[in-house]
Amino acid sequence: MMAVYDLEEQEQISELKAWWAQYGTLVTTIAMIAALASVGWQGWQWYQNRNAAEAGALYFAVQQAAEQQDAQKARDAAGRLIGEYSGTAYAQLGALLSAGVQFGSGDLDNARAQLEWAADKGKDAALRDLARLRLATVLLQKGELDAALARLQTAPTATYAARFADLRGDVLAAQGKAAEARAAYQAAIEALASAGDQATTLREVVRVKLESLEG
Repeated sequence: MMAVYDLEEQEQISELKAWWAQYGTLVTTIAMIAALASVGWQGWQWYQNRNAAEAGALYFAVQQAAEQQDAQKARDAAGRLIGEYSGTAYAQLGALLSAGVQFGSGDLDNARAQLEWAADKGKDAALRDLARLRLATVLLQKGELDAALARLQTAPTATYAARFADLRGDVLAAQGKAAEARAAYQAAIEALASAGDQATTLREVVRVKLESLEG
């Protein structure tokens, strides 16, 4: 009986050796790939977490500079965010916040530069729309009316529809195009119709602009 078991065991061993000879290299390769992928994924996660932490720290620096109205520090921190962490939402937020500080200090050129990056290169669509809106405001202040209209041409998300229409009316009014400006203001009022009480102030401001053109 033992001889039979020994024979069966030998046959199984022989089959295992034959199978390993045929597939052993493939199995080893797959195992190595799986191990490397696991290590690679852990490394990538660590890298992403580190980047997010560093980007967050730089954004905090922009916030502090904005609170202190320090345009230079805000610009420098936002510049680092854009240069080193452009793929993060922090970069867009930092550019928007810093641009507001530059605008407030009268530095329209630097405000424009940071808003152009946020509008053209930013990853988040809603933040790109907000950047376009603010960029058009800067261009209006600089007297570059055609460029301002161009930035408002593409329809934004519904959240910004009324504000885009309102600003378009401002630009058209500045160009002396009263009829087109009235149409833009009317579109803004219609977009605000379902906005509720939180839009009361903006709705009243647009209504006054519209009446001033009609008068």
